[in-house]
Amino acid sequence: MIFAFLPSPAQGVWHLGPLPIRAYALCIIAGVVVCIWMSERRWAARGGRAGTISDVAVWAIPFGLVGARLYHVITDAQLYFGAGRDPVSALYIWNGGLGIWGAVALGALGAYIGCRRHGVSLLAFGDAIAPGILVAQAIGRFGNWFNQELYGRPTDLPWALEIDPQNRLAGFEQFATFHPTFLYEALWNLVAAAAIVWLDRRLRLGGGRVFALYVAFYTVGRGLIENLRIDAANEFGPFRLNVWTSLVLFVLAVAYLFWSGRRGVTREDQVQLPAADPDRSDGASADDADDSDDSDDSDDDSDDELATRPQDSQSADDDARPTA
Repeated sequence: MIFAFLPSPAQGVWHLGPLPIRAYALCIIAGVVVCIWMSERRWAARGGRAGTISDVAVWAIPFGLVGARLYHVITDAQLYFGAGRDPVSALYIWNGGLGIWGAVALGALGAYIGCRRHGVSLLAFGDAIAPGILVAQAIGRFGNWFNQELYGRPTDLPWALEIDPQNRLAGFEQFATFHPTFLYEALWNLVAAAAIVWLDRRLRLGGGRVFALYVAFYTVGRGLIENLRIDAANEFGPFRLNVWTSLVLFVLAVAYLFWSGRRGVTREDQVQLPAADPDRSDGASADDADDSDDSDDSDDDSDDELATRPQDSQSADDDARPTA
């Protein structure tokens, strides 16, 4: 019998009365909380207002979750549509199945809306949250461990992952241990996050360059690890779809890094747009404040004019007096 260094959890769901508590959901929530905490600290260090990351996240997170599920359902449509499939199960997000690139795409749209509403530079926001996203992905991958899904090819390496018989893919029932691809990706994400933080501190990156580094680092690891997986996926030529996606996004990220480097893009001096002030309760804009200042100046001019009138009046009286 092959010894599995890493056993799979005995269960991934616990019940509090009729309420199911799913480990997959807990991992996602924990990742989001850690990401927001890290990003708030980085945002404050870059001169941003405390609480801004949380305000924008209210928009980015729901959009990101919807995008992540859509990407998974679209790219793995064979799991939900066709003969013998249940299309309604595409809505069962608690069973696993989130695509990171869908989360990034629609999450970016939500972040754009949030940044516009709170007067925040979108590129600076992306740079602040980039390392936190990697850490959140690392934590979220443990949801795959609890669900016993998305593992790699069979292996007898000392760190192999044991999969219960009922969770083994068709054609691999005779194997007990597999590559723990969830762990490979989690470790890669943590290393990449640490490298990005170090590079950011050393080079004082800005203008979206930190986020571009996130895309470049992540796609390298994801492309390599994806080739180990044996779960059903669409393939084009020699690679799975997610490998092609990683290749394209890696090229785009590196191209942006070179382009921004040639243009001398540096860290922003101001990450909060000066024209927006969400603390103003009357909704007045900076232009309104300027008009108010002009009005005050006008009042001051009026006061000065009034102050000179008694003197003018006195001068007129003096002219009217008979001379001695």
